Amino acid sequence: MDEIDIQVRRRDQDEKATQQRAAILGMQYLDTRELEANLPLAYDVMTIEDMHRYKLVPLVKGDSETVFQFGATTQTPQSVIQRMTREYNDSGRNLQFLLISLSSYRSFMLRYDPPKTVVYDDIQIAKQGDSDTIAEVSQTLNSVSSEELFDFIISQADKLNASDIHIENERDNIRVRFRVDGALHPVAHLEKERYRVIMGELASRAGISTAATEPQSGHMQKELTTNGVTHLLNLRIETVPTMYGQDAVMRLFNFDESLLNLDLLGIPDRQRKEIDEIISHPRGLVLMVGPTGSGKSTTLYSMLNALNTPDRKLVTLEDPIEYGLTGISQIPINTTDGQSFGDSLRSVLRLDPDIVMIGEIRDQDTARTAVQASITGHLVLSSFHANSTSTAFSRMIDLIGVNPIFSSAIRLLVAQRLVRRLVDDTKEEYEPDESTRAYVKRVLADLPEDIECPDLDTFVLWRPVVSEDAPFGYKGRVVIMEQMVVTEEVQKFLRGDVEDVHPELIEKAAKSEGMVTLEQAGVLAALRGETTLDEIARVI
Repeated sequence: MDEIDIQVRRRDQDEKATQQRAAILGMQYLDTRELEANLPLAYDVMTIEDMHRYKLVPLVKGDSETVFQFGATTQTPQSVIQRMTREYNDSGRNLQFLLISLSSYRSFMLRYDPPKTVVYDDIQIAKQGDSDTIAEVSQTLNSVSSEELFDFIISQADKLNASDIHIENERDNIRVRFRVDGALHPVAHLEKERYRVIMGELASRAGISTAATEPQSGHMQKELTTNGVTHLLNLRIETVPTMYGQDAVMRLFNFDESLLNLDLLGIPDRQRKEIDEIISHPRGLVLMVGPTGSGKSTTLYSMLNALNTPDRKLVTLEDPIEYGLTGISQIPINTTDGQSFGDSLRSVLRLDPDIVMIGEIRDQDTARTAVQASITGHLVLSSFHANSTSTAFSRMIDLIGVNPIFSSAIRLLVAQRLVRRLVDDTKEEYEPDESTRAYVKRVLADLPEDIECPDLDTFVLWRPVVSEDAPFGYKGRVVIMEQMVVTEEVQKFLRGDVEDVHPELIEKAAKSEGMVTLEQAGVLAALRGETTLDEIARVI
């Protein structure tokens, strides 16, 4: 039964109940369903406030030849009916009360007192130390109605291209912060009572318990319309109990499948060729490495989209599913309820997939199963929490053990970060000081010869300039990548040819084979004027 059928049935029940009540009260019953949209409204008979207070609406405004008719409800006080009858009779006017349903009353009130469309000011992100903007936004959010507050915060975060919304309980208020372009910015302080509004919405929409004493995870979707264009926003919800209540972080995934494209990620040509080589010969294990919010999922999904052809079967195992992709079998894994990626992967391999994406390798069982799948003709993509490719490779060896059979399984490790991009039209060029030049020279001292690099004695840098369009001088983000292609030299560590396995040695071997480290890639991006050394230091 669809929503319209349910509404019709409810209205029928309301009318029948009202008709029965009219017979008991000895009143005339009126079914107004045919009249609600077209009956001329009798304005100036009574105030809107009284209509709300007494649950009573004028139906016909009388003149010298007709009677005044009012639609009363079962909630209209009898004392009001008696008082109005006396007043009208004393003035020589005819008065008639008809019993109407509450549904009918509400329909008439939507015409008598249509809901006012309130347009709230857009949220502005405050610059450092700008308490006035925070106070203004706080005032705006505290004035937003309870019914609109939750949706308003989400729509404003989406409008600002925020990746996260942080709702944090403090002693006297609720702090709201948005993460924009990777940096966390204070937005507002809400009154304490607004906490119940936000948590109530999370409870109903994302399946979060307001009384939980343990961390929780949830998921919800919301359709948003911007400039007439509707898009689907996925939100991943994490809550944790704190001293003053449950803090919540909402991660926003602005779903647009067309944007999950390697061509749109701005990957440098050298690294893009290495990724294309993997895609053209899909086998082995590819690991994406980096902290939360470094863009790992977007890069992995973009790889999946590039691999998604009609002649291949693609399966993903995710906790939770962040994007829904056409033509790919996506399987949700609820690890909090005891499911594991390792067990699910073994089951999925029976489906004979060509490519498998595992949301994250977290334990030895999943790591060994993924490697075994990758040496039997499958391409396995996954993410892994580590700071760099060499650290990730070392940790993988700890998980799967030194094993010559596995040495050819891992083909590529990609460590990724996102740094804020300078605005080309406003950024300001400057001459770096000697200590900065020395730092750059030291970092780029062993850069591979085929990497283009400016003269390190005469290079210039750029700093952000604040503008109305970019209040921090940055707009958007740049991908910084460190890619370790597992060559024969690097495989020695997995085969057991090298006794002392630690990240520094692995990184040295990979650099000798042409790897550009994250720090080097970041400094090169600063030399190209895409970002700043301060951003590289903050993120890397």
